[in-house]
Amino acid sequence: MNTPTTPSLNTLFLSPQDVAGIVRQQGLAQTLKGIADCIQQDFLRWQNFDKSARLASHSPGGVIELMPIADAHTYTFKYVNGHPKNTALGLSTVMAFGVLADVATGVPLLISELTLTTALRTAATSAVAARALARPGSRVMALIGNGAQSEFQALAFHHLLGIEEIHLYDIDPAATAKLMRNLQANPDARGLCLRACSSTLEAVRNADIVTTVTADKAYATVITAGMLKPGTHLNAVGGDCPGKTEIHADVLASAKVFVEYEPQTRAEGDLQQMAADFAVTELWQVLSGEKTGRDSAAQITVFDSVGFALEDFSALRYLHDTAQALAAGSAIPLIPRLDDPKNLYQLIKPAFSAETSAKRPSEPISAAAAASCPAVQADENQAALA
Repeated sequence: MNTPTTPSLNTLFLSPQDVAGIVRQQGLAQTLKGIADCIQQDFLRWQNFDKSARLASHSPGGVIELMPIADAHTYTFKYVNGHPKNTALGLSTVMAFGVLADVATGVPLLISELTLTTALRTAATSAVAARALARPGSRVMALIGNGAQSEFQALAFHHLLGIEEIHLYDIDPAATAKLMRNLQANPDARGLCLRACSSTLEAVRNADIVTTVTADKAYATVITAGMLKPGTHLNAVGGDCPGKTEIHADVLASAKVFVEYEPQTRAEGDLQQMAADFAVTELWQVLSGEKTGRDSAAQITVFDSVGFALEDFSALRYLHDTAQALAAGSAIPLIPRLDDPKNLYQLIKPAFSAETSAKRPSEPISAAAAASCPAVQADENQAALA
C-alpha cells in the first residue's frame, strides 16, 4: 500500500523586484511572447474553466475587485484596484497581487505581485486579440492614453504584430513625453517610430490599429463615429467598470464587436451602452475557429477588453513555471506546518503552557465556578464516590 506523501507547504513568493528580474533575464519581448502563448493556450480550452465575472466593490474614488477562476488542477485569483486619483498621492492607479493554488489540496503554490504583471498580461491579451482580428500587414497604431500601461501595449504590438509606427496622444503632454523617453531609451523599441500628436483625431488618422487605454472613471467618448478609417481594428482597453467608457455607441453599432467573457463585458465594458441583445462574439470562439473574426478588409473590428480572470490565470502559471526554472523568488511559510493536522491548537499551546506554568500556579476552582460547570460537578461527584 502506498503511503500518501505530504505536499510541500512552502509557498513561492514573487515580489515586484522578482518579477522585474524575470523580465530582465528573459527579455521583455520574450516575456510578452511567453505570456501571450499561455493566454492563447488557455483560451483554446475555455470549456475547462469554472468561470465567473469578477466581484467588485465600488467607492467614490475607485474600485477593488477579486477575480477568481479554476480548472480541474489549478485555482487562481487576483486582487486588483483601480483608483485614478492615486497618482496625486504617490500611488499607482492599479495595484494587484495574485495567488495560484493546487485544486486537489488547496495548498497555495504561489503568491505574486500582479501590478507589473497585469500590465504585461493586458498587453499580451491585446496582441493575441489583434492577431486574430486586425488586418494582416497592419503597421501603424494609434495609442490614446499614455499612462502606466502604454509602454507595454506599444512593445507588445511592436514585437508580436510587427507594428512599426505609433501615434501617441494623451490629454497630459507629460504622459506622452514620459512614454517617449522610456521607449527611446529601450533597446526593445529599436526600429519603432514614435510620433506625438496634438489630438485623438490626429493620432487615429491613417492608423491600422487604435488602442485606447485611458484611466478616468467616467463615461467618455474618446473615439467617435467617423474617426476611424475602414478596416481599423480598435483595441478598447480603458472602459473596464460600470460607469466608465471610451467608445461612442455609434462606433460599436457600426462595427463587429469581440469580448472576453460576455456576462462581465456587458456590465463593465463599452458594451454597457448597448442593448442586451446587441450581438458580440467571445474571443475564444475566434481563436478556436468556431466563429469568424473580421468578415472583410473594410470592416471595423472592436475588442472590448475589460480584463478577465483567465488572463491572470495564464500569467500566474507562466510566472510560476518561469520562476522555478530560473530559481527566482523565495519560499515563505504561509500555511502552518502541524504534527497533527487535526490539532491547530498546537501552534499556540507550547508557548501558552510555558507562560502559564511559570507565572500562574494552579488554583482550586471556586464553589461558584464548579456549580456553573456540569463537567466539574461530575468530577467532584466521582471523587466523593471514591
